[in-house]
Amino acid sequence: MNGYNKSLKAGLAGLALLLILALFLLMTAPAEAAAGPTVNFGIISTESSQNLRKIWEPFIDDLRRETGLDVRAFFAIDYAGIIEGMRFDKVQLAWYGNKAATEAVDRAGGEVFMQTVNYDGSNGYYSHIIAHRDSPLTSIEDMFKDSQNLTFGNGDPNSTSGFLVPSYYVFALNQVEPRTAFKRTLTSNHEANALSVANRQVDVATCNSEALERLSVTFPDKREQIKVIWTSPLIPSDPLVWRRDLDPEVKGKIEKFLLSYGQEGPDQARQLEILKALQWKGFQKSTDSQLNPIRQLELFKEKNKLVSAGQLNREQEARLAEIDRQLAALEQK
Repeated sequence: MNGYNKSLKAGLAGLALLLILALFLLMTAPAEAAAGPTVNFGIISTESSQNLRKIWEPFIDDLRRETGLDVRAFFAIDYAGIIEGMRFDKVQLAWYGNKAATEAVDRAGGEVFMQTVNYDGSNGYYSHIIAHRDSPLTSIEDMFKDSQNLTFGNGDPNSTSGFLVPSYYVFALNQVEPRTAFKRTLTSNHEANALSVANRQVDVATCNSEALERLSVTFPDKREQIKVIWTSPLIPSDPLVWRRDLDPEVKGKIEKFLLSYGQEGPDQARQLEILKALQWKGFQKSTDSQLNPIRQLELFKEKNKLVSAGQLNREQEARLAEIDRQLAALEQK
């Protein structure tokens, strides 16, 4: 009966999410929708919906006008909302982080087809652990020494830079469990984590280089209150994902628009300003293979947990062998 109740609750939660998504898309449909097919564009929650809407709407307007598609933006309250929306074909196109994109590819019929290019021309960004400027903490070693007295702001579980990367490089490699290591752990998006640190509501938190750069524009006084105490290896820049079964003609229009946007023509300067607000310079083609480093991180993290457990039973030994097989296969790609 317990399992039945859990399944029922999960089903009702999923249904509620889809109803909210359907209502939101109906309410936010453009007043003069394009005549072409409808494409719902999911945008992950890296900061408040109000801020995201302000910087995304000019780009969405151009996408709608140039392709003739009825493009509608959807700003979910968390990453899972966009993934589930794509799973049930309520979202056909989305901007994800790499971890969320992996979930969308594996569970929601998604396919990576494009990658953002940063405004400085680079193809990646960094995960950070941040603290208040006046904090005595200067490194993750300092953080671990005093963790039982610290409040930690973790990222969305589907965030690459806010959760997966620090989970592996900061915690798994140091054999630390963040849920028990700190006095208290909270979960939020990049902007909220940064503001919480700046306002001394949490002692340390995850964030990323793009969010801190964005904070310099939206809350420059708060950005001045933050210092970085840990930086990750380079993370591949964010992918754009569409549903594999999206109409090929629609795919062609979207791809053509993205590859040419901000690259040439009389409207180039205006388009570059729109991209700059998104912290991008343009787009380049990509595939699901860009997610391989993220898959390796997930597998390494799971392997580390199994090995740290000591004596393994048959099932755990089989899983460990399977992880090694998957890692070897990823190395070949």
